[in-house]
This record gives sequence, structure tokens and C-alpha cells, in this order.
Amino acid sequence: MNKNKLATKYLEYLENGDIEKVIGLFNEKGIVDSPIYGVKRANQFYHELKDDTTKSKLYLKGVFEQNDSNDLALYFTYEWTLKNNKKVEFDVVDIIELDSKNKISKLKIIYDTVIARKLVEELK
Repeated sequence: MNKNKLATKYLEYLENGDIEKVIGLFNEKGIVDSPIYGVKRANQFYHELKDDTTKSKLYLKGVFEQNDSNDLALYFTYEWTLKNNKKVEFDVVDIIELDSKNKISKLKIIYDTVIARKLVEELK
């Protein structure tokens, strides 16, 4: 799977809540670095996210890649409905590091957490 196909599949699976398919895009040691959930194995992170989520809607704004690198960045808007039905919307940049087999080894999520952090803390 090439980088652009991986990027679109990642967003599609995430929006549809297909967590096992999202996790399948990662290698066996794949990690996610999230400003709210911290650094976790992909399997753990996506199950926690699914547990906190009722619905997600994602709007892709761009895919950025460097020609001589296995890294890419996704820029998108994330409309997130939490399990308590509170909603938050924010722009996100996901920095994706791929291994030699085009599996995700690390995904770093960057966004302003001011509102989202408070809403997630209310779930606990």
C-alpha cells in the first residue's frame, strides 16, 4: 500500500470506528503519541479512544510527504462526539512514521487540547 492510500484508509477506518482495521495499519510495535492519552501501543490507544467515542467525522485538508522519507503528515478537521454526547471540533496534524513495509511504526497527534482535554476528563 502506498503512502497516500494508507493515509486515506487510516482516516476512513478511524471515522467508521473500524478500530481493528486501524490497528492493522501499524506494525507489531506501533505506538501512538497523543496529547490527551499519552504514549501508548496502538492497540491500547485505539481501544481507549473507541471507549470514549460515540461518533467521529473527519475532513481531510491535506496529505504531506517528503520524497526521500518514509514519513508523512495528515492535516484534517476532527469532529468528535464523546460517549456523553458532548462534541468538540478541532484541526489535527498526524505525523506518521512508516517502516520499510509501509506499516505505521509511530503516529504523533498534534492539536489544541484545551476544550477536548476538559471533555475527556469529564468522562472519567
